[in-house]
Amino acid sequence: MDNGKFQDFSAYTFKDILKNKSKIKMDRKKFDLKLSKGKSIGLFIIISFLLFYFLLPPINIFSPFFIIFLAMECGLFLITIGPSFSIFKISIKIMAVFFALYVILNIASSEFFHAKSYANILNPINGDFSKQISEIKPEDIPTIDRDTAERLGERKMGEILDLVSQFNIDSSYTQINYKNNPVRVTPLEYNGFIKWLSNQSKGIPHYLLVDMKDGKVDLKTPNNPIKYSKSELFFRDIERLIRFKYPTKITGEINFEIDDEGNTYWITPTYSPRIWMKALDPNGAIIVRADTGDAKYYDLKDIPSWVDRVFSSEDILRQLSWNGKYKGGFFNSFISQKGVLKPTDGYNYLAVDDDVYFYTGITSVAKDSSNVGFFLVNLRTKEADFYPVSSAEEFSAMASAEGEVQEKNYTATFPLLLNIKGAPTYFISLKDNAGLIKMYAFIDAKNYQNVSIGNTVLQAYNAHINESSLSSTLAPEEKEMEDISGKVVDLKEVVIDGTTNYYILLDNGNIVIASIKLDENLAFLKANDKLSVKAFMVKDKLYNAISIEK
Repeated sequence: MDNGKFQDFSAYTFKDILKNKSKIKMDRKKFDLKLSKGKSIGLFIIISFLLFYFLLPPINIFSPFFIIFLAMECGLFLITIGPSFSIFKISIKIMAVFFALYVILNIASSEFFHAKSYANILNPINGDFSKQISEIKPEDIPTIDRDTAERLGERKMGEILDLVSQFNIDSSYTQINYKNNPVRVTPLEYNGFIKWLSNQSKGIPHYLLVDMKDGKVDLKTPNNPIKYSKSELFFRDIERLIRFKYPTKITGEINFEIDDEGNTYWITPTYSPRIWMKALDPNGAIIVRADTGDAKYYDLKDIPSWVDRVFSSEDILRQLSWNGKYKGGFFNSFISQKGVLKPTDGYNYLAVDDDVYFYTGITSVAKDSSNVGFFLVNLRTKEADFYPVSSAEEFSAMASAEGEVQEKNYTATFPLLLNIKGAPTYFISLKDNAGLIKMYAFIDAKNYQNVSIGNTVLQAYNAHINESSLSSTLAPEEKEMEDISGKVVDLKEVVIDGTTNYYILLDNGNIVIASIKLDENLAFLKANDKLSVKAFMVKDKLYNAISIEK
């Protein structure tokens, strides 16, 4: 064997091995780098999905929540992928420009530059209260507020032992009109994770319906159980379902409602900006079947008429505030404040036809002891009416009602606005310390010292009619003004809430109720006096007098 050739081959092989070893190391570093980069990107994607899954931000640049989410994503990118990659340097510059532009556009969209546009987002028209708001029968007046509805609901659940161990009551208690009747509806919810495991395959079997007139609570069983709700987990969570089906929609409060057939739904408004980047305003609604999860988006004008709650009370209050504050321009809102108005601190809901209206008073920023008028806003369409009626501020009326029974320490509910013969009248329930309704009050909105109290709605209503000398304008067959005459057969004197009332039996069998405030000479009536009376019928043979002449 040739030793020289052997030595040359050996030397060549050794050098070649060294070169290959170096190349292998370099390739391995590149491979490890690529693997590390791939792992980082994969981790970034997984964590980003989890953040989206739990936080559920709308993918929409007009949503402040989405901007916060983007900022979180930037921080996540820095942590998982690291600042060594050139892509990060590029992306951080892009995001910096984006955030700067976002801030500039938000400032440019502010009330400072667009005050009158903000004022016109909700632009009420003047209405005629006596013509647009029908008078309500005493037996149809809603007496049950939200707190009382919750108490009644808890009591109902306590009666059903097999349910109370498995389910709680959702706290929503949405006020709607159901078959032209004001009610509050709320679904049940799972009583914790273990009860969810036991019952989620069957769903939630019931919802509660509280009649706001008589307080009757019904445990309703829909045709199909509720499979999608706020207490569900994973993709049957109603908020998650809506977000994954409509990822770009900016959504608001989710309300539970039923249609006229008792089918269960979830209603959530969608929003779009009215002034560049700001002044988000509902532009439609997503309606989801609570039993099947079927969802459909409707433009505002196409929302079904059975839906009652699209606009939230917060939406309406914010836009009413803009309307009252900025009609005279931005600087006028805090310098001269000429004509600047603001909503009162409370609100209520009023059933008109088959819709639910938001009610609140409006007062001057300079003088808040009285209202200059009040608003009614349709919560489905946002049609708004302003009634320029000078009246007592609601909390003054509440204090007045409480003062009538101050020895009992009752608490007044926020007033409900009613029409009594064209006159705006506050209706208030009075509660004891346990939260139970004990008495009722009618208060003249224009004169809050005119208070009529009763143990029943009808008693308080009759006292108010007598005291105010007002007649009702309900259906003619029930409340038509009548002329009655006859001779006095008997006379009884009854004091109701400090007011003397006379029950007068006439020779034709009719009984006339008359307040001493109608005519002081009533105190001198005697048998066989002949009377001519204008009155309306309360029930057969019983009349409330409006005027009496001998």
